[in-house]
Amino acid sequence: MRMHLMLLTFLASAALGEDSQLNTALGLMQQVRVVPNVTYVKANNWEGRLDIYARREPEPAPTVIYIHGGGWVAGNKEASTLGVLPYIAMGFSVVNVEYRLAEVSPAPAAIEDCRCALRWVVDHAKEYHFDTAKLVVAGGSAGGHLALTTGMIPNDAGFDRSCLTPSEPHIAAIVNFFGISDVADLLERPGKKPFPENWPYAVQWLGNADNRDALARRASPLTYVRPGLPPIISVHGDADPVVPYNHSVRLHEALNKAGVVNRLVTVPGGKHGTFTPEENRRIYAEVRAFLVENKIISDTGK
Repeated sequence: MRMHLMLLTFLASAALGEDSQLNTALGLMQQVRVVPNVTYVKANNWEGRLDIYARREPEPAPTVIYIHGGGWVAGNKEASTLGVLPYIAMGFSVVNVEYRLAEVSPAPAAIEDCRCALRWVVDHAKEYHFDTAKLVVAGGSAGGHLALTTGMIPNDAGFDRSCLTPSEPHIAAIVNFFGISDVADLLERPGKKPFPENWPYAVQWLGNADNRDALARRASPLTYVRPGLPPIISVHGDADPVVPYNHSVRLHEALNKAGVVNRLVTVPGGKHGTFTPEENRRIYAEVRAFLVENKIISDTGK
């Protein structure tokens, strides 16, 4: 796994094409301890695992819980490893989480697993020097949805019953890259023209249960908008063909109405995560600035 991180840092810095950035990447590699495939939950004869990228400093580090996308039906933590690099560069420890996909267990299993991963991080904070006052949940697409539900759903909503730990986590911020905020909006309905490409994923994840509509509402971040939520930053291309851009717009408007600190970063003409290098630089600069403004990291990265 150390060789894996070395390759990632080399590729990231080589893509930037400057020796100083290569040195920075190699320096980061020396600052991070990698612990792969740690089991955080067991369910339905399935073991949920996560990879830990823990900073080596003895003092607690701000920590990102990173959740991969894939429409709740595909993807894995290994394929999303590059997504953790910007957070490591910002000075975070990162926990990269896998969860049950639809073929293993339909909704709301993925939500339950990510909630359990959050509790696992809190309960193992001393071991890996996680700062539990500075926990950030982040992800893209279905991972953005799960980042939102992990950070927004109250502890008494019934999604945490399978977790093995008793902790009551506190989330400092949520970073949502083009996540679904209204699951019911993606369902196939009589007389409704489905949004291109996306609705089969929601149908497959929710299945054909009689309570499908009620479950879709329970699984929707918009259901849980209320005062007192952690700061939330959303990134979305306004030409996204998979997750409607208005999901982030509606979430932004609802959060504003509830008085929740939040920001919507719109990528003009942006598709589903296929942003240009310049757009990505702007996006992560905005994400970092938001986290600095909300006192999760400092101007120097911690």
